[in-house]
Amino acid sequence: QVRLVESGGGSVQSGGSLRLSCVTSGVTHTRDSMAWFRQTPGKEREGIATINGHGTTYYRQSVKGRFTISRDNAKNTLYLQMNNLIAEDSAMYYCAAAIGSWYLELIQSHYNYWGQGTQVTVSS
Repeated sequence: QVRLVESGGGSVQSGGSLRLSCVTSGVTHTRDSMAWFRQTPGKEREGIATINGHGTTYYRQSVKGRFTISRDNAKNTLYLQMNNLIAEDSAMYYCAAAIGSWYLELIQSHYNYWGQGTQVTVSS
């Protein structure tokens, strides 16, 4: 059974940092691609960072250079380090897993398991 549990969200001032964690079960971290998505009310959920089983990463342009996705295979955990946060980064953040996939994708339909989300609020 696959389970994803996010944590680490909170409130921070503009320019600050947060690190999100996603503890997993049922995910093979040396094989399965994972990603971070975010969503604000009334908007589509958007993919912002993804990592595959080889550790190759891909980012949405708006977060490139500020956010870093990583995974600790021994701890079965996915991370998102977020630096230089801006108000536009405020959203509910979700981790997602694509079981059996090596591909780097930032579209929702590629992922078959999701966490419950963790809220990030950045004040200017």
